[in-house]
Amino acid sequence: MVLDADIKQQLNQYLQLLEGDVRIKVSAGSDAVSKDMLVFLDELAGMSSRITMEQVQLDRTPSFSVNRTGEDTGVVFAGIPLGHEFTSLVLALLQVSGRAPKVEQSVIDQIKGIQGNYAFESYISLSCHNCPDVVQALNLMSILNPGITHTMIDGAAFQEEVERKDIMAVPSVFLNGEFFGSGRLSIEEIVAKLVDTPDASAFNDKEPFDVLVIGGGPAGASSAIYTARKGIRTGIVAERFGGQVLDTVGIENFISVKHTEGAKLAASLEEHVKDYNVDIMKLQRAKRLEKKELIEVELENGAVLKSKTVILSTGARWRNVGVPGEAEFKNKGVAYCPHCDGPLFAGKHVAVVGGGNSGIEAAIDLAGIVSHVTVLEFAPELKADSVLQDRLYSLPNVTVLKNVQTKEITGTDKVNGITYVQRDTGEEQHVELQGVFVQIGLVPNTDWLAGTVERTPMGEIIVDRQGATTLPGVFAAGDCTNSPYKQIIISMGSGATAALGAFDYLIRN
Repeated sequence: MVLDADIKQQLNQYLQLLEGDVRIKVSAGSDAVSKDMLVFLDELAGMSSRITMEQVQLDRTPSFSVNRTGEDTGVVFAGIPLGHEFTSLVLALLQVSGRAPKVEQSVIDQIKGIQGNYAFESYISLSCHNCPDVVQALNLMSILNPGITHTMIDGAAFQEEVERKDIMAVPSVFLNGEFFGSGRLSIEEIVAKLVDTPDASAFNDKEPFDVLVIGGGPAGASSAIYTARKGIRTGIVAERFGGQVLDTVGIENFISVKHTEGAKLAASLEEHVKDYNVDIMKLQRAKRLEKKELIEVELENGAVLKSKTVILSTGARWRNVGVPGEAEFKNKGVAYCPHCDGPLFAGKHVAVVGGGNSGIEAAIDLAGIVSHVTVLEFAPELKADSVLQDRLYSLPNVTVLKNVQTKEITGTDKVNGITYVQRDTGEEQHVELQGVFVQIGLVPNTDWLAGTVERTPMGEIIVDRQGATTLPGVFAAGDCTNSPYKQIIISMGSGATAALGAFDYLIRN
């Protein structure tokens, strides 16, 4: 493996930032990945006098560890971290060399205070856009705490191990040999699983807010920035900053930015909000809203926050099919992200439920990886754009089933098939396959607001042109509302509208 000119140029720039010496220990065999890894690491070491390399025997071959001279950090890459993991390698080199991480000091202090021994393993695919967050978080924890180690394992390089552990979704994280979690996990979420999180008492001393924003996606971030700029007391409650944007791969319709990625945009949103005097409360979920003299918002940890106004920007989540087998086989063949989990189904037969743009885009992507794709659409015709349909129908390994209703996802310990009903005849059919990708749109995160504000039959919060709901002082923005179009740029605009509406309400009341 010879690095192309673009990657070498990027590496050269990053390696100039190394603050101390780094020693790479590599465990290589005679297989193709080992040979590529040695070439890759030889090139890497040749680009900086601060990097030295030695061959050793590690737990896995091929793999390599990134260490300080004379000290093992516990950061191991089992596989060649290119693709989406290129940044994970760069950050590991910089942080091992002594460069300070861009993480809140309170989180660093928590990590350093963790007692005991924790051996993490994360199974990833290089095409997974959710995996780097997990890899980078666990690497940093290993660098900061000598009791923590982390090995990133590329599923494509260790297929037998992946099959043996029945790993069918990435990232999948194991701790001391036991399953720990899957999907995107922030460093705060991982730490929260290891240490006691703040209870309700930690929120008792908070003064009432002028504006309390519920949700940290594009709408919530926009709302918080606009109200903070008005000089009024602003708080934001976010289970995870970025929301649904974190699950978006490429973004090419964010005006003035030709291309970006969801995780990068989410990080920029949080960074922008932190430029202002906003009380950010992460890893918190609201469960009740009630209007008294002030508006009270109860969190799931029992804390009650008070505010003069509230902006609801809770976004949306993937819609479930709601059939037997879906919940039982989630991450065991049932998946929601073709970019992340598609490579784990290489050479297998999978289904895509949903014939809209997201479903057909997923089917096209998967067709290049798997042996066969079966698309199931409830309506008599596909709803995707014609250009996507043309591309789909040109593929030789795709079957399209229209006017069918998914009845059951079958399996034992993992998915082995899908059962559907032909809607016009009532005839039931079964297809044997190994994976089901659900792509049937979004559902607003508003269940907890039942009976509080007026919602559409679909659960969307009804707002007026100022972003106001039917409850005075409560505003809403983004994908949780009845806005006809669910787009990032529209959510940001609606967040600004709701913030200005809330500010106007405060002036007049």
